[in-house]
Amino acid sequence: MYIRFLCLLIFTLCTCVNLVGQQKDVYIKAGQFYDSEKSVLLSNKAIHFRENEVEAIIDHKAIPADAATIDLSDCTVLPGLIDAHTHVLFTQDADVDFAEHSIHTLVMESDALRALRGAKRARSYLDVGITSIKDLGNSGQFLDVALRDAINEGSTAGPCIFASGPILAATGGQIYGVLPAHQHIIDGEYRIVKGADDAVNAVREHVNQGVDLIKICADNLPNRTLLSVNEMKAITETAHTYGLTVTAHCVTDQSAWNAITAGVDGIEHGFNIADTTLALMAKKKVFLVPTENSRAYMETYARLAGYAEDEREWIEYYMNNMEGRLKRAIANGVTIVAGSDNYTDIGVTAGQSSIDMLRAYLQAGMKPLDILQSATYLAAKSMNKEQRIGSLSPGAFADIIAVRGNLKEDFLATMDRLVFVMKDGEVYLDGRE
Repeated sequence: MYIRFLCLLIFTLCTCVNLVGQQKDVYIKAGQFYDSEKSVLLSNKAIHFRENEVEAIIDHKAIPADAATIDLSDCTVLPGLIDAHTHVLFTQDADVDFAEHSIHTLVMESDALRALRGAKRARSYLDVGITSIKDLGNSGQFLDVALRDAINEGSTAGPCIFASGPILAATGGQIYGVLPAHQHIIDGEYRIVKGADDAVNAVREHVNQGVDLIKICADNLPNRTLLSVNEMKAITETAHTYGLTVTAHCVTDQSAWNAITAGVDGIEHGFNIADTTLALMAKKKVFLVPTENSRAYMETYARLAGYAEDEREWIEYYMNNMEGRLKRAIANGVTIVAGSDNYTDIGVTAGQSSIDMLRAYLQAGMKPLDILQSATYLAAKSMNKEQRIGSLSPGAFADIIAVRGNLKEDFLATMDRLVFVMKDGEVYLDGRE
């Protein structure tokens, strides 16, 4: 009996010691601190965190003399970035047809291979300071949910994933040209909706698999099929009942208008969106993820896709159209959320390709701090996660990055000088000298 009591006492003492160790307070001393909610830079601030959560933002002079401190006083410290439109389980070469490659992926590659490739891509986001991503389908049957769970349990490294599961779409999804006898193959990549009642069931299936949000295709171009307003309304009403947001892929203006009328929370792409639709978005507080690419990205894409130099005049039209669309959205008061949609292999990592969105937004006329807010607080708010990610306020995860330089005057070069990355309280990059 005495021996059992002694063992219990030792176990209790060891447990208490471990808990104390786990609760160690750490302070990050920032040269400048980016308040993402207010979108301002503050001086002489420090981030107090314990384990993986922010406790408080304090002044330098309030740091205890004997505190464990990470000195980033020569850097600007900000929340980990968010890419709100990724497809981490899918990639293709620039000169490959999307539909053919999708079918090849579904019938010639195992889920295990696809997941392992996705895990490698996911790790690369941390290398560029992206600590959270919104993954929007083209991920098989909930492979995005599985990868999210593997990262959360520590089996592999990567950003925090907010997974949509298979995209809800009308007949054929986005995979075009499939003969009638083989349409069932598309079910491996999309959840095909067949009426309003089935739309409700589709959301329930996704809820049962643990998704974080719902993604729909309001149009399926180049397939001509599209979800009806009643189907989209059934999806949004059901998803909102379960506390999930709904975001809609839209290429045409009419499909965007229909999706907004049906109650979606966000529009992805919106390439051909009209001012009247943008005004409706602002009125209904529907966010826009304008998946922009920089001129350098488009030049690389065109070269890899096989366009000769004298065949690339379309790039100018594309850039002007995207720049004009973004400026009109901002002028109409639409909330802009940063997202890349960069699943094409252009010879760099997924993370490096993703971070190109910052360059694209700057080239389109957005101001540096507005870009950062779109890639932090506003991206988190679009998923109702602003209390946990996208900001460094009490209760938020310790997702923290630091850069060297002047964000307002030399934005791109400063963002390239990434010296520190922490995700969920764990340091992944420490390049301090």
